[in-house]
Amino acid sequence: MDVLYFAWVRERIGLPRERVETGAETVADLVAELTAREERYAAAFQDLSALRVAIDQELTDFSAPLAGAREVAFFPPMTGG
Repeated sequence: MDVLYFAWVRERIGLPRERVETGAETVADLVAELTAREERYAAAFQDLSALRVAIDQELTDFSAPLAGAREVAFFPPMTGG
């Protein structure tokens, strides 16, 4: 699946997107796999309350299942303007 990173998440990880092969069942499982990779992922995901997630461009939460997902995106909360 494609994993996309936006704003400061992208800055901490150093990539705008990557292709990930995973056996993760939920978004939280995917985050755990990514965090175990390298310190830069751990830094990006250290406070999940400061992040939002979307699966196939639909907002969801970290307990959401990944079965059939093509894309997961991580980003900070949006603010109006």
